[in-house]
Amino acid sequence: MAASRVAANELFLNIKLMPKRYPKALFLFRQISTSRPHCDKQPEPRTKSAPQQLVGVVGLEIHAQINSNTKLFSGSPVRFSAPPNSLVSFFDASLPGTFPVLNRRCVEAAVMTGLALNCTINKRSYFDRKHYFYADLPAGYQITQQRRPIAVDGVLTYSYFGGRKRSQMIRKSVQIKQIQLEQDSGKSLHDDARGQTLIDLNRAGVGLMELVMEPDMKSGEEAAAAVRELQLILQALGTCQGNMSEGQLRVDANVSVHRPGEPLGTRTEVKNINSIRYLSRAIDYEIQRQIDAVQSGRTVQNETRAYDSKSGETVPMREKEGLQDYRFMPEPNLPPLIVYEDNASLPTGIDPSQAVVVQKIKDRLPELPGVKRDRLVQTYGILPEHSFTLVNEDGLMEYFETLMKTTQREPRKVIGWVTNELLGHLKQRDMSVSQSPISPAHLAELLKLQETGRISSSAAKQVFQEMWRSGGKTASQIVQEQELGLVHDVAQVHSICQKVVDSHPDEVYAVRNGNKKVLNKLIGLVQKETKGRADPVLVKEILLQMTQ
Repeated sequence: MAASRVAANELFLNIKLMPKRYPKALFLFRQISTSRPHCDKQPEPRTKSAPQQLVGVVGLEIHAQINSNTKLFSGSPVRFSAPPNSLVSFFDASLPGTFPVLNRRCVEAAVMTGLALNCTINKRSYFDRKHYFYADLPAGYQITQQRRPIAVDGVLTYSYFGGRKRSQMIRKSVQIKQIQLEQDSGKSLHDDARGQTLIDLNRAGVGLMELVMEPDMKSGEEAAAAVRELQLILQALGTCQGNMSEGQLRVDANVSVHRPGEPLGTRTEVKNINSIRYLSRAIDYEIQRQIDAVQSGRTVQNETRAYDSKSGETVPMREKEGLQDYRFMPEPNLPPLIVYEDNASLPTGIDPSQAVVVQKIKDRLPELPGVKRDRLVQTYGILPEHSFTLVNEDGLMEYFETLMKTTQREPRKVIGWVTNELLGHLKQRDMSVSQSPISPAHLAELLKLQETGRISSSAAKQVFQEMWRSGGKTASQIVQEQELGLVHDVAQVHSICQKVVDSHPDEVYAVRNGNKKVLNKLIGLVQKETKGRADPVLVKEILLQMTQ
C-alpha cells in the first residue's frame, strides 16, 4: 500500500516537471487537452434513407412445339388427340438397337426462329443427353443441346398498355440467351379414381425449341406481353402454331425478388403454365408471396412450383434440381449439327437441297408483327396503339384491311368501329374475329350509309346492334324496316324545330345573348323528337336562323 502511494507521488511530480524538462511537450499536452470537449460532443444523427422496395425479377423458359409433320429423331407423325400410343416408333419407345435420325425441318424452324429474334446462329452445335428418370421418358434421358445450342444472344422487343388508365404504350425488350433443339417427353395420365397412372407416348420425341429468356422482366404483365409477342412471331413464321391449350407453347417462369442494386434473391420455378392470362397471374402471385416471405423474415426456398388456376396460387411440387443432377453428357449417336451461311460455303459434293443454308432461310422470312404495326401506321395513318391492337388480336388486322378495300371512309374513322364496336362485342361474348356475324362487306355498307348522310351516327350504332343480333340482315334492310333513315324534309324538320323553340324560351334567350353552347341542347331536343333521324346539319342551320 505504502509502495503504491510512493509510486503515485513520483508520477504526479514527474507530470509537474514535464513542462520544464520537455517544453515542446506542453504544446502537445494542451493540444490534446483542448480538443477533449470535441470528443464529448454528441454526433449529429444521420437521416436514414428508407430501404428500397422489393421488386420482382422474372426470366422465362419457353418450350415451343415445332410445326412439323414428323418427330425430331423419328418418322412418326405428329398429331394432337390421336388415340393413345398410336404414333410411336421403335425409337420413340427406346427399343434396343434404334438410333436417332435428325429431322431437317426442325433444324430449319429453329434457324428461322433464331433469325427472327436477331440471334447469332451457331454454324456448329452439339446434342447432349440430359438424364432423369420418369415413366414417360422411356430412354431415361432426353436429347437436348446444353453445351452449344443452335442459336444464342437474341433480343425480343414487346409492348403493352400501361399507365393509370392503361392507355400508354410501353415498349421494352428482353434478351434471348439461347434457342436449343430438344425432344419432348411422353404424357402421364393420372387416374385418381383407380389410383394409377397411364402413359401415352404419342408426344415422346416430338421436336421442341426451348427459348431461354434472361431475367429482364419485373412483373406478370411484362412476361405475358413478351410471350404474346413471341407467339405472334412464331405463328407468322409458321415454325410453331402456338396453341397453348394443346400444349404447343408451354412456359416455365423463374421468379425471384430483390432490392435494386442488390444481388438477386433465391428463385423458384413455376412450371408448365399453358395460358397467357394464367402466366400473368401466377407470376404476380409468386412475386407477392416471396415479398411477404422476405419481409416477415422467412426464407424463400429454391424449388419447383405449379400454378393452381382455381385458387390463383402457386403450390410446391419438388426441390429444384441442379445441373449436376441431370448428368449431362455428349450424345454419342449424333454427330455435330452443321449449318452453312450460304451456297458458297457448302463443301464440294454436298447437295444444296439437303443442307441447311442460313441465307436461304433468311430470304424466306415473312413480315413480322413489329413490321406489320409500322406498315399499318404508315399506310393508314392510324395511331401506334391502334396498330398494336390490330396485330395482337387474331384475325383483326386482316378484317381491317379487307374492310379498307371496300369502303371510301378515312381509316381514322373506320378504326374506331373495328377496335371499339366490333372488338368490344367479340370480347363481351368471348368470340374470335372469325366468328363475327358481321362481315367486312356488311360493315362497309353500314359505314357508307352513315358517310352519305342516310343515317346518323347514333342510328348507325343502333343498326350495328341489330346486325349483330340478326346475323344476316344487311344495314339497308334494317334501316328500311325500322325507319331509321335521316329525315331530310325541310318543312318537317322546320316544324319540329319551331315546336322545340316555342317550348324552351329560356334556352332561346340564352343563345341570343351569346351562349352558343345552349344551342347543342336544343339540337338534342330536336333529335329526341325525331328519334335521332333528323339531319343534324339541317337542324343546326334551322335553329341558328330561329335564334338570331
